[in-house]
Amino acid sequence: MKICFVTHKVRKGDGQGRVNYEVILEAIRQGHEVMIIASELSEDLAVHPRVEWKKVSAGRLPTELLRNQLFAVRTTFELLLRKRQLDLIVVNGFVTYARSDINCIHFVHSAWLASRYHPYRERKSLSTLYQWIYTGLNRYLEQNAMKRTSVVVAVSERVRQELIQDAGVDGERIAVIWNGVDLQEFYPERATRSELQLDDDKLYALFAGDIKSSRKNLDTVLKALSNVQDVRLLVVGDTKGSPYPKMAAELGIAGRVQFLGYRTNMADWMSAADMFVYPSRYEPFALVLLEAMAAGTPVIASRICGASELFADEFAIGIDDPDDTEALTEAIRHLAADRERLRRMGTDARSAALQHSWSGMAVQYVRLLEEAAVRKSVPLVEP
Repeated sequence: MKICFVTHKVRKGDGQGRVNYEVILEAIRQGHEVMIIASELSEDLAVHPRVEWKKVSAGRLPTELLRNQLFAVRTTFELLLRKRQLDLIVVNGFVTYARSDINCIHFVHSAWLASRYHPYRERKSLSTLYQWIYTGLNRYLEQNAMKRTSVVVAVSERVRQELIQDAGVDGERIAVIWNGVDLQEFYPERATRSELQLDDDKLYALFAGDIKSSRKNLDTVLKALSNVQDVRLLVVGDTKGSPYPKMAAELGIAGRVQFLGYRTNMADWMSAADMFVYPSRYEPFALVLLEAMAAGTPVIASRICGASELFADEFAIGIDDPDDTEALTEAIRHLAADRERLRRMGTDARSAALQHSWSGMAVQYVRLLEEAAVRKSVPLVEP
């Protein structure tokens, strides 16, 4: 079978791109031929004898909205030229105007547009107006793309419900396959605290994500930290243009908050932290939560995150309302009070993550692709 994957990126350093990478590797292992239409492709796949790469540039247009449109037009022509060569076409959301057989959804623009946390609802400006237009157009294009596909894959049950309620997709066409995690990259005690210049006797909470916008909700983490005296916070994320260093100073906790900037060694920081705190206001999955679990780090996160479906009381605390500072404060305080419990939770977190390897996820995807190809090849018999 020859499978075509149409997406922007196929590489390890990107959440959606990593899923594509692992699924393609598994498809090759199982003997399938692969065509990839993308802007970026990992070097090992680019030179693989069973992979044919059609590089499609998104151009140098000034906005992502325009670049995505150019990419969609170019991929449409590529698919029209090669459609007869392909047994199955797999896409991610709206990336082409052509029809697909499988559409894998990592983010539901319909739900994000309806969310009370959308930037345009929080603050009116030219920047947030652009984001409103961008989300609105993608909502329309994404819904149209899903109407023109046979099977929709959701990365969490939360995404499945959003597709049904906000995007109007028939639930019978939706399959849920959770994301995986790299168990060889993320594991307990990967790095020592001395290597990271951290104190052995201090208690550290870790936060990671975009700290320029309010969606990841670092503000509530800082407010909660101001109510807990014996915990230090490590923040991974680009601080340029971020309001949160100033907020930490205003709350009087700047001495207990270490802004680390952008880091490529997230696995080291996760394994060294005592807990991972992530009360995101909107998150279809949140791969970082699964990575923290794999690193043996107990998790505190909002139940809005799709990955919270994997939580158990033995290794995680879920917060119903991401803006509930009191609930987050109590969760941090509760874990900080019992280091032995933190150790046990870390062990249980790692055990839970072992059930969600990238290879296990990829096998589920390829099985779904093969089943879709069989249905496509069998003519419909009228009663």
